[in-house]
Amino acid sequence: MAEWRRSARSGNAGNCVEVATGIGIRDSKAPAAHIEVGAVAWTAFLANVTRER
Repeated sequence: MAEWRRSARSGNAGNCVEVATGIGIRDSKAPAAHIEVGAVAWTAFLANVTRER
């Protein structure tokens, strides 16, 4: 079973994006569906998000 995680900044809010290593991303309100994201794409995404800060 995948270990889904959400940002610590989400607090107890119900509107969160969750991520599972090697699996992808999903909306916490619709946990049955997820989008597969490969390691290269995820690394590029994180690089872009961090650069925008």
